[in-house]
Amino acid sequence: MSHFPKLLSSQIAYDVARTMLDGFDRHYRLFREVSLQAKIKYEAGDWHGLRQLQRDRIDFYNQRVQETRVILEDEYDAENIEDGIWQQIKLHYIGLLTNHHQPELAETFFNSVFTRILHRSYFNNDFIFVRPAISTEYIENEESPTRPTFRAYYPGSREGMAACFERIVHNFQLERPFEDLKRDATYVVRAVLEHFEYFGDVRIAPNFQVHVLSSLFFRNKAAFIVGRVLNGDRVYPLAIPILHGTSGKLVLDTALLRKEQLLILFSFTHSYFMVDMEIPSAYVTFLRDLMPRKPRAEIYTSLGLQKQGKNLFYRDFLHHLQHSSDKFIVAPGIRGMVMLVFTLPSYPYVFKVIRDTFPAPKETTRELVRAKYQLVKQHDRVGRMADTLEYSDVAFPLSRFDEALVRELHEQAPSMIEYQRGKDGGEEIVVRHVYIERRMTPLNIWLQEGSDAQVEHGIVEYGNAVKELIAANIFPGDMLYKNFGVTRHGRVVFYDYDEIEYLTDCNIRRVPEPRNEEEEMSGEPWYSVGRHDIFPETYRTFLLGDARVRAAFLCHHADFFDPAMWQSHKDRLLAGHVHDFYAYQASDRFIHRYGAAAAGAAEQPSASARRAA
Repeated sequence: MSHFPKLLSSQIAYDVARTMLDGFDRHYRLFREVSLQAKIKYEAGDWHGLRQLQRDRIDFYNQRVQETRVILEDEYDAENIEDGIWQQIKLHYIGLLTNHHQPELAETFFNSVFTRILHRSYFNNDFIFVRPAISTEYIENEESPTRPTFRAYYPGSREGMAACFERIVHNFQLERPFEDLKRDATYVVRAVLEHFEYFGDVRIAPNFQVHVLSSLFFRNKAAFIVGRVLNGDRVYPLAIPILHGTSGKLVLDTALLRKEQLLILFSFTHSYFMVDMEIPSAYVTFLRDLMPRKPRAEIYTSLGLQKQGKNLFYRDFLHHLQHSSDKFIVAPGIRGMVMLVFTLPSYPYVFKVIRDTFPAPKETTRELVRAKYQLVKQHDRVGRMADTLEYSDVAFPLSRFDEALVRELHEQAPSMIEYQRGKDGGEEIVVRHVYIERRMTPLNIWLQEGSDAQVEHGIVEYGNAVKELIAANIFPGDMLYKNFGVTRHGRVVFYDYDEIEYLTDCNIRRVPEPRNEEEEMSGEPWYSVGRHDIFPETYRTFLLGDARVRAAFLCHHADFFDPAMWQSHKDRLLAGHVHDFYAYQASDRFIHRYGAAAAGAAEQPSASARRAA
């Protein structure tokens, strides 16, 4: 018993712990303020302001970590704190988190600050949070939050359902008026009852309830109500997007009630939500109950808590390594000129390392490639660009690396690796910088091996993906099929970012007519090509080589090769237009199901929605 008081005898240890927690609390206060500002900008229709909030928030975490590190180094000479004091600091920090509402996030913040101060060789399980020290279960029960995580509503009967959904919407206190909320609530009820009937759930059970998370989820030009519907022993997810209608007033656009729809809504291909959460772990638990297959890491990330997502992902990864025995190998498929890609067959992710040198015709640098990936992190990914997890100094057991992979790392990226002795005495290979992405089926393989129907679906999705990217002001650059993947939901997603540009920075040109026979027969361009010039007509050469692909492409996306289509998107972007994107099928929208007023002024539904259920 005498050892514990001795451990906590240092005033400096307490002061350092308090300073670190103050740094986190400031971060999370600013994080929540962004969500409150998002509501104001959404109500005002300030779409550019919403996007700026999204971009700014991504940098908040690193800014607060850096601020805290500087304070600790200036005031406490943190680099020279003794081991025994660091142990006390951690114990004091745990004590300060006892009644905290975001303890898991605060633990991750502690790790981030600590690892900024000391070299990784100094990391010790006694000094950082390798696993959670504070449970996040039942936090609401211990100390009442400002408001509950979710509200429960009891319609009582079929007749009371429409009024119930009206009340749900009114309780979010949106300042902008609705076009016809009574009509839209009736459509929600109709969609719910149709969904019940589809599953043979034909009666309203005595325990019929609607649970709705207390905060709206803001992303793009939509605010989402997220919850669940309980009827007897069945639980259905519920998401209701609220959009600005053609009248300028608000409308309920649809009701998403299928688990697959919610999985796509929270997909790694979308930008992070802005949502005000006092107890984020309670939100994650609620959502995980609706999407049990989705890792907690991905849910935290989709809620804008990407550092916590990274932390949980890495813990899950270490757990998988401990319970598997296969080896990391060079990823199958066409090798890239910029990235060396490897994978663990038993794990659904790929690991991407920037090569030291790039063969012609690539003209880039490591710094430029990293800047492109950061651009994607901050940009609206509109469901068409894969999110990446970026790590530094990741240690892998050398015994788990295939010899061919080790050789390739030495040949292609020697500056990115080093070796060290692990804590268990085994040799480790340390990758200094790596991106981790969800593994998908490369589109070129999908098109080569797929049936006629799969090829058609792949090409429809590919064209939709590129068109949605350019509508979001992203020119993919290298549009070869190998740079796109097919997700488990059949969506085509872009994942190779080293050549992306803003469409508004590109010069869209037509190929000039050849002036003579020599130019006409030339295998090389007979016209000047600037660095930012793009020629959509030339994409036919490398996209339409296969007969099945060509037939599907010309049937569904003949305008793809017309510079006018590309220029029209650029002109709209330069005029300040923000495109409407939908994370669900067009056929699910009330305007198509029941004839409700359209949302999105004179805007056609996103092409991504036009795929089969």
